[in-house]
Amino acid sequence: MPTASRAEWKSEIAALTRLAVPVVLSELGWMAQGIVDTIMVGRLGPDSIGAVALGNAVFYIPSLFGIGLLLGLDTAVAQAFGRGDHDDCHRWLAQGIYLALGIAPILMLLVFLASFGYARFGIAPEVAHPAAAYLRVLVFSLPPLLIYGAARRYLQGVGQVKVITLTYILANLLNWAGNWLLIYGHWGFPALGVRGSALSTVIARIGMALSLLAFAWRYERRRGHPLFHHWAGPQWQRIRSLIRLGLPAAGQITLEVGAWNTATLAAGWVNPIALATHQIALNYASITYMVPLGISSAAAVSVGHAIGAKRFPAARRAAWIALALGTAFMLLAGLVFLLVPRPLIELYTADPRVLALGPSLLLIAAAFQVFDGIQTICTGALRGVGETRIPMFANFVGYWILGLPLGLLLCFPLRQGVHGLWIGLTLALIVISVTLLTRWSREARRLT
Repeated sequence: MPTASRAEWKSEIAALTRLAVPVVLSELGWMAQGIVDTIMVGRLGPDSIGAVALGNAVFYIPSLFGIGLLLGLDTAVAQAFGRGDHDDCHRWLAQGIYLALGIAPILMLLVFLASFGYARFGIAPEVAHPAAAYLRVLVFSLPPLLIYGAARRYLQGVGQVKVITLTYILANLLNWAGNWLLIYGHWGFPALGVRGSALSTVIARIGMALSLLAFAWRYERRRGHPLFHHWAGPQWQRIRSLIRLGLPAAGQITLEVGAWNTATLAAGWVNPIALATHQIALNYASITYMVPLGISSAAAVSVGHAIGAKRFPAARRAAWIALALGTAFMLLAGLVFLLVPRPLIELYTADPRVLALGPSLLLIAAAFQVFDGIQTICTGALRGVGETRIPMFANFVGYWILGLPLGLLLCFPLRQGVHGLWIGLTLALIVISVTLLTRWSREARRLT
């Protein structure tokens, strides 16, 4: 088997970096929406911070399941683009839109019904009531969010990633302005509190969907294939193929996010201060996670392009380069959490009770950074070759058989509080990362 030259390695590192950087910025933009909401309601007090945390925790499970169903577009579009079949890329986008529109009403109903469950799960009334109100407005962002998700996977698959970053910049500016106007009632708008924050997010996500569809239309028009003039009708075989690829990916995301959101609910059972502190620390861990998540998407696209072009050694190199970049970043992130935990917490709140608890949670987050990065990027590399089942099984065992039960045991019977939850989830990440790295190593040896 021929060995890649230094020039090939440099070229592929540069190509992956050009793809990864805009995607990473886009993932950070996605995360920024929740952070903006949390920061903007911060002046309302810890109860409002906790309400937004719980609202997003419940919303993200079904919404990310829907987005996960669309992840099959990563494989389908990227491999079609690698083959040079641009019309096939377009047909896959159409089927992704149909799938998004088909599942949106079901997921909206589930989110709406879930909004009535906070008080039943023992959440304090001062947090449960505004959390329910927040969620019942946020539910209307689901259809545009899923349409955005389909358009984004298409644009990533054909290498048009800068427009995704631009869209998130504009969406976050819109969300920030909407929060300022609608939470506190500036410029004659009603002061809606946490409901105003949710409404602002709905408006921003409608803008995101329209923006990416417009960019996709412009891209198709420039290559002589207007997007809506040649729009493909429903093709059930392709939709079934997307579901076959996307369902395990959706399961993996749901298991992962569900575990962390269950931990958020459990933190709410401890007390409102524990919940607010957990959410702030989780926001920081989620920010750093967005970088390997973006690199993971770039790995899925790069591996898919190479597989479609039957350049199997290039597929291997793309994944290893992505792992190296992601691991290096997460090492640096862990060091930041170790060195300056208190100033990071102070960016959110001056509450002395939160400041007393928060730094120790960031120290635990520092311990799992590298493992979180490895498992995320391996998931993307495996998705590029069409393997989505193993990550789902790894997340089920890591989180739901090992990590979460241990965390709940430490939190409540052993009285370790929210620290116990984070220790259990750290164990889960270690198990998942080792499993997926081993699986990718085997897959890489097969790609000859």
